[in-house]
Amino acid sequence: MTPSTRRQVLVFRELPDDQLARLQAAHAVTVANPRIPGERDAFFAALPQAEALIGSSYPITDALLDSAPHLQAISSISVGVDNYPLASLHQRGIALCHTPGVLTETTADTIFALLMATSRRIPELALFVRSGQWQRNIGEDLFGWDVHGKTVGILGMGRIGLALARRAALGFGMPVIYNNRSAVPEAELGALAGHVRFVEREALLREADFIVSMLPSTPETRHLLNADAFALMKPSAIVINGSRGAIIDEAALLHALDTDQIRAAGLDVFATEPLPVESPLRTHPKVVALPHIGSATHETRYAMAEMAVTNLLQVLEGEKPAGWFDLGKA
Repeated sequence: MTPSTRRQVLVFRELPDDQLARLQAAHAVTVANPRIPGERDAFFAALPQAEALIGSSYPITDALLDSAPHLQAISSISVGVDNYPLASLHQRGIALCHTPGVLTETTADTIFALLMATSRRIPELALFVRSGQWQRNIGEDLFGWDVHGKTVGILGMGRIGLALARRAALGFGMPVIYNNRSAVPEAELGALAGHVRFVEREALLREADFIVSMLPSTPETRHLLNADAFALMKPSAIVINGSRGAIIDEAALLHALDTDQIRAAGLDVFATEPLPVESPLRTHPKVVALPHIGSATHETRYAMAEMAVTNLLQVLEGEKPAGWFDLGKA
């Protein structure tokens, strides 16, 4: 990509004012969020002239790319790239950037909080107090279960998986086992060396007290946690998903919960988002459900927007930014 003067940039998700100003200082910017009914027409009207897109949480399809013949770059305000047709982008020569790294610790915080909240039944008991039911000391029917000392099994040992393992092993004395495409080299484990153990997936499902999905969404990982997987787990196991909703077969999860194959589930992601009102997961007594808030703090969302803007400015100047996504390896 050659350096530019002023390019036509289409912003399809809101940016902090100062980050939007950075873009406007260098390029001609149109802001139109297609998820907002009043802005949808403006978004599609701007596509034929757009040379760059920046935003997130909206599917970029082949048909949409056909409507943007001048498009040269997309900067996603996300780590995941599920909403982008990677093969088509590669074929068309459209650069893709994302925001790895800046949300690692925040997302690991959320997942560990979800693990604790599910095991100790914190949302349920907070509602118990709020609704006025706490009239005397609670009995065993409302007890939770210890977290410290229990075994965590992590499916997918990338940046966030490692951050979660640090919290579990070094903070709570929890044995950590993991499954990955390959074992993490000892040199990359740092303080975790000697505290985590690579195992085969079936062994992880059988041994872990907490099974945590940190996997990307791919054809190979779709419904990886299915009826067969739940059948391998302990009846006391708790399943946590903080990665992608498609990893879990939700019908199989509901069956496993209803038949006491597993104890509970903590979910921040779902097959359909927002979670449909009619979904049994929304009110299931054994499920703690969150509205996909893994990186949703003021600090981290700002850092993601800042990195996405930097990525786009750099790629439009012919540079390779830190958030460059290698489509050739996708």
